Amino acid sequence: MPGQTISEKIFSRAANKVVHAGEFVFASVDCAMANDITAPLAVQGFHDILAGQKEKKVWDSQKVVIVFDHQAPADSLNAANIHIMLRKFTKEQNIINYDVCEGICHQIMVEKGHVKPGDLVVGADSHTCTYGAVGAFATGIGSTDMASVLATGRLWFKVPHSIRFEISGRLPDRVYAKDVILHIIGDVGADGASYRACEYAGEVVKDMNISERMTMCNMAIEMGGKAGIVEPDKKTEAYLKECIPNFKLDSRWRSDEDANYIQRHEYDVSDLEPQVACPHNVDNIKNVSEVEGTKIDQIFIGSCTNGRFEDLKVVAEILGDNKIAEDVRVIIIPASRDEYMKALKAGFIETFIEAGAAVEAPCCGPCMGGSFGLLGDGEVGLATSNRNFRGRQGSAKAFVYLCSPATAAASAVKGKITDSRTI
Repeated sequence: MPGQTISEKIFSRAANKVVHAGEFVFASVDCAMANDITAPLAVQGFHDILAGQKEKKVWDSQKVVIVFDHQAPADSLNAANIHIMLRKFTKEQNIINYDVCEGICHQIMVEKGHVKPGDLVVGADSHTCTYGAVGAFATGIGSTDMASVLATGRLWFKVPHSIRFEISGRLPDRVYAKDVILHIIGDVGADGASYRACEYAGEVVKDMNISERMTMCNMAIEMGGKAGIVEPDKKTEAYLKECIPNFKLDSRWRSDEDANYIQRHEYDVSDLEPQVACPHNVDNIKNVSEVEGTKIDQIFIGSCTNGRFEDLKVVAEILGDNKIAEDVRVIIIPASRDEYMKALKAGFIETFIEAGAAVEAPCCGPCMGGSFGLLGDGEVGLATSNRNFRGRQGSAKAFVYLCSPATAAASAVKGKITDSRTI
């Protein structure tokens, strides 16, 4: 019998039998998450599934998490009424609910200790794959599938084949995890890892902190991945001990040396330039030197990809005493209340505001084009978020570039796409 990848091991535990890639399993879910955009349909489906039953209760109220983040605080009457409905549902069901201003669902799930190594986690949001940063198999599902999970705690899966990405070398100055994952997506393509578990490994990944690993795993979906995952280690243990009392790392959550991978990719990033995803596809990747000088109307720094303290620290260091360029608006949104408070205590928020930025309460903001800070016709946006499709951040006639927080900060100073190494 061949060895197993970490993903196969997680599914084996969840299905209570030894499984390998390609098999279909009916697996038990360890935690389920939905947000204010995806939860309403899931709640409706949950009631439909349990119609006629005397007691309509979710399978385990302490394993279900609802987060208000996409349209939070409510930006329309419809959103406000949805929030009212969800607050009522979570109280009736005794479900864990993070209301407005707590933060983005993917940040909340990890920092509040709802995810552990070896867990099988589902979320009604495609970037649920972020949680693989702590060694969980986490994947996005639709709202109707979430309805089934709410009612039963189980779901059918096809165990995915794994692609191993070995990243070696040493990251150059002001080149970060965001640049690495953009480079990989540009190489593999937007559908190059369709329904695969993207397993990140190598010396560069081992050196990354949890925030950087979250950035890597978050964007697995942008190359079609079912999940992104990093084998948990001492850094994982140290991070989780802060949010899970008495947490102790289980050494079994590692891929076996003889595990089978459908593909292996190796990258030496020692000479990697800062990367930029150009309109209108995430895999349209160029070196920053190829697009330097592109005029920008708006810069958005934040999102579940790059809204953590470590990201904001980079921005604050590059902004320094500089002012944001004239005719450029900058919106900065920390990923959660906790990350906001860390930045506040470090003096970053004052730096941002004095530079001329707008700093908003923790939420998704303009990332999905559903809330404030949208781009108008013909405008050009630069963002640290994860998608740049037509209409993603407002008008379908706008243009969105994606980059690291360092590139965003340097570009804010110059008013055009700028290599942060020149600041």
